[in-house]
Amino acid sequence: MGRYRLTSNIALTVFQGLAGDHNNLGIPGAASLGDMLAARLGAVVTCIGSPGPALSMDWEPELKAALSALRLMEKQLDSIFRQGQVPVTALSRCAVSLSTLPVVARHRPEVCVVWFDAHADLNTPDTTTSGYLGGLALSGPLGLWDTGLGAGLRGENVVLVGARDIDPPEQALIDAGLVRWVQCGPDLANRLRDAVAGRPVYVHLDCDVLEPGIVPTEFKAPGGLSLADLYATAELLAMHEVVGLEISEFQSVWEEGEEPVSPANLIDALQPLLDRLQIASPQRAPLPNSQAPESGKTS
Repeated sequence: MGRYRLTSNIALTVFQGLAGDHNNLGIPGAASLGDMLAARLGAVVTCIGSPGPALSMDWEPELKAALSALRLMEKQLDSIFRQGQVPVTALSRCAVSLSTLPVVARHRPEVCVVWFDAHADLNTPDTTTSGYLGGLALSGPLGLWDTGLGAGLRGENVVLVGARDIDPPEQALIDAGLVRWVQCGPDLANRLRDAVAGRPVYVHLDCDVLEPGIVPTEFKAPGGLSLADLYATAELLAMHEVVGLEISEFQSVWEEGEEPVSPANLIDALQPLLDRLQIASPQRAPLPNSQAPESGKTS
């Protein structure tokens, strides 16, 4: 048996491989996030995978091309949990969660995965119309199809936040109660509190959950969260045990060839979570022999 020990023990990882990329902006975006997180957290970055040109293909060849890097990411996260550390991860694309969430479910099966995303990512190879690997990112760990990277995540432990661009097969799963859905709108933080119900949390943030125009992302779905909304939810989640944080889909520029964009406003909105991790990063260890940010583009 073990007990809780409070310590700042963050492991910062940046994924730099391909994972269903449609363009070449997500990999440098993750690197930019990693650099700023390292400065904020005083952490050393571990990079997983090697950059390459986007393939922009159907899910199956994309998964095949990404599999070796995803398995390295799986091994990295497993090592972090085994060492009693807390993972903070900058992901290029949502599809990398095919490798992270099964590890979370294996080490902390009771954890509530809070999935911030404009999309449900609950399609399967049989239901997807776009063939986009990222659109299958949550369904794989839930065991709705065989990714080759494992599953084990339970639907009752998933809270989907901010989703609004949802395909009919995904909506049917939500309506059937597979996962809990917290929509955008008034009193978001309190509704999220009810859904989490005091459980430890693992937070996944797809940047397209935000209103388009706040940070550069590939997909744009109107009606999203403001940075103030995100800050409020981060404050709420920081009242819980935070098992880990992963951030995906931040692109390095608004358009190809433009000047790089700083992720500072985004990270400011997540500061309550980062403070929680720095001050008291809960880990399982064996017994021994601020102010809300304003919305807007940043460059």
